[in-house]
Amino acid sequence: QVELVESGGGSVQAGGSLRLSCVASGRVFAINAMRWYRQVPGKQREFVAQKSRSGFTNVADSLKGRFTISGDSTENTYSVYLQMNNLKPEDSGVYYCSAFELSEYWGQGTQVTVSS
Repeated sequence: QVELVESGGGSVQAGGSLRLSCVASGRVFAINAMRWYRQVPGKQREFVAQKSRSGFTNVADSLKGRFTISGDSTENTYSVYLQMNNLKPEDSGVYYCSAFELSEYWGQGTQVTVSS
């Protein structure tokens, strides 16, 4: 079992920045990769970025240059961060963190609102 807690969401004006955090606990030693997704009402959940335990990172093509994923780990936690710069109103939505272990686990989401 893996538990995920996201934080760092909020409201910013266009051009601003936010840094989202996701802390995983539980069977963190078994986590292979962690991802960020986002979702707006009426649309499918959209992939944002991924970081694997090996260190490989990937950001959605449309977000490269503005979004960066990073992470670190301790004995009991595994964390990923999403640095979002030059935010645009279309970046608004609920951002979810997921962790791949034997199953995919999800956090509760954190709201990001970007005003023009």
